[in-house]
Amino acid sequence: MDEERYEQVRRFLGLDFGEKNIGVAVSDPFGWTAQGLKTIQRKDRSADKEELKKIINTYQIGAVVIGLPKDIKGEEGPQAKRVKRWAEGIKKALNLEVIFWDERLTTREAEKVLIEADLSRKQRKKVIDKTAATLILQGYLDYRRMEPRINTNKHK
Repeated sequence: MDEERYEQVRRFLGLDFGEKNIGVAVSDPFGWTAQGLKTIQRKDRSADKEELKKIINTYQIGAVVIGLPKDIKGEEGPQAKRVKRWAEGIKKALNLEVIFWDERLTTREAEKVLIEADLSRKQRKKVIDKTAATLILQGYLDYRRMEPRINTNKHK
C-alpha cells in the first residue's frame, strides 16, 4: 500500500472467511483498534458480496484484511487457495485493496478468549467467527502501526 493510499483509507474491514460463515470486524477511523461487527451466514457469492457492500458503504471502508489460513509450517493449503479465489472476486466486485493476513491459530485464540469470558459453548458458537475476524484485523493494525519501527530497525 503506497503512502498516498494510506492517507485515503478511512477504515479497514477484517474478514474471517469460512465455509458457512464470514466473521466481520471493522477498525476505528484512525486504524488503531478492531471491533467485531457481525457474522454473516453465507448463502451464495452474490448475497455475500451484497452484504459486504452494505458494510463497506456504511463504514466507509478503504481496504479489506482477509485472514489467510496457513498450516503450522506457514504453507498454503487448499483452504488458502479457496480464500484467495473468493478474495479475488471481492476485490473485483467491490474495487477495494485486499490484504491477506496470516490467521494461523486465530480461531483457537478466539476460542480461548471466549472461554475466559465465561461464555457457554452455545454463546461461543454465535460469536467465534466475529471474534476471529477481530483478532485478524487487530493483528494487521498492530503490525501496520509498528511497520515503520520494524523497517527502521532492520537497517541498524
